[in-house]
Amino acid sequence: MKALQAVFIIPPKVHLLDIAGPAHLFYEAGDYGVQVTSYFAAIDPADTQVESSCALHFSNLVDYNSLQLQPGDVIFIPGMEAAILLDDAFLRTTAAFGQWLRQQHAKGVTICSVCTGAFLLAAAGLLDGRSCTTHWKYIDRLQHKYPALQVRDNCLFVESGSILTSAGVASGIDLALYMIEQLWGSVLAARVAREVVVFTRRTAGDPQISIFMQYRNHLENRIHTVQDLLAQTLHQHLDIEDIAVNAHMSARNLTRLFKRTTGITIGQYVDKLRVERATQMIGEGHTMQATAGACGLKSTNQLRFLLRKYETALPRRLEKMA
Repeated sequence: MKALQAVFIIPPKVHLLDIAGPAHLFYEAGDYGVQVTSYFAAIDPADTQVESSCALHFSNLVDYNSLQLQPGDVIFIPGMEAAILLDDAFLRTTAAFGQWLRQQHAKGVTICSVCTGAFLLAAAGLLDGRSCTTHWKYIDRLQHKYPALQVRDNCLFVESGSILTSAGVASGIDLALYMIEQLWGSVLAARVAREVVVFTRRTAGDPQISIFMQYRNHLENRIHTVQDLLAQTLHQHLDIEDIAVNAHMSARNLTRLFKRTTGITIGQYVDKLRVERATQMIGEGHTMQATAGACGLKSTNQLRFLLRKYETALPRRLEKMA
């Protein structure tokens, strides 16, 4: 698995939660075994210490020019106090930083903004012609100041190629979870969300929640354990007794608790896992036979039956496969 570099920019008067939320989630991902190296850098390379909006200081910041980022690495840019952000004189001082951002984007680095960090992306010219969002209080100001942008309101985050913008604080956490899912998969994202006791949120305009992330909006540890097991063993056939042993429960109690906690049965949950896994594999060009095996099904006929059963949930390009 490729090691990833994550750079968290610390502007003056940064909003702590904008930066601490995503940074902590990437730390948790690293704690689960993925290779992540995090860096914290000021907008002005000469600054090694920056004061946040609540007077807590960041120190030992690195010069972003010293970083050798690679395609697929990630940069997070948080929001800051409006008085600084909306100061044209300040924005003019960010020209060198904006040039560096454009260079990183050109070589394939993913750039994410949280809250009003979108203004720094706009000042760098990276949002021209793109769909984007920011904190609801500054939607109109962002659109007025940068008319070439397609600013969207009432959404948590917007993905436009390798640039992602989010609405603020909590949505920055949603964005970081989404990035973790894209980089390392839904199971890890669910584990990280569970570790920090937050739940993935999406709106109709955002990417749909993966089934590997759905039905996890609860604090029942035994059911989380079962859901992890089912997601990781789709290729196997586990009977209810095998599953119950892993949860340290009787099969009867597990059946009741799973339904009460998630709202669906274990069988329905496994079906949904299989449909999503099959959709992914077929979309990647795998054969129906290989897909059926990976989903724990004995034949392609069983797979086709399952896809027909959930036909309304399939992407349009796969409906004909059902």
